[in-house]
Amino acid sequence: MINKIRKDADMRMGKSVEAFKNQISKVRTGRASPSILDGIMVEYYGAATPLRQLSSVTVEDSRTLAINLFDRSFSSVIEKAIISSNLGLNPNSEGSVIRVSLPPFTEERRKDLIKMVRAEAEQGRVAVRNVRRDANDKVKALLKDKEISEDTDRHSQDEIQKMTDAYIKLLDAALVDKEKKLLDF
Repeated sequence: MINKIRKDADMRMGKSVEAFKNQISKVRTGRASPSILDGIMVEYYGAATPLRQLSSVTVEDSRTLAINLFDRSFSSVIEKAIISSNLGLNPNSEGSVIRVSLPPFTEERRKDLIKMVRAEAEQGRVAVRNVRRDANDKVKALLKDKEISEDTDRHSQDEIQKMTDAYIKLLDAALVDKEKKLLDF
């Protein structure tokens, strides 16, 4: 039973770290990349739909993305979704193509992006700690039901804490790597 709790916690902590890495991969480090727009959802006939399902996104040059719409009647809706995404992007519609010029990569913009990445890292740490709390609660419930001894309880909580520390180190390493990329460009 304890091994099952540990495996579940390990899997969930791993998913939290992967979600964080996925989130920070969308933060640009200088070049235009279609993945910047991956998280944008568009209201399409009453359902939130990913932008990638309504268009194809290509890189025109190092600072411009071209969004080729499959249905040009949703041009204004897609523009509003991009503007409201808090990515600091301003789309320009040209019929069935929307061009998104990325703002220049100034020192101030870099600092804003670093703040954003650090906030994401903190959310990732909180997610890992929540998994730890859930796993510890399950172990304590086993102790309360007298299915395990106090020594097993302490040992299990120590193991879960070591696992938590390891995943938080992974998060911090990814954060440092991303900050370095943002500052170096």
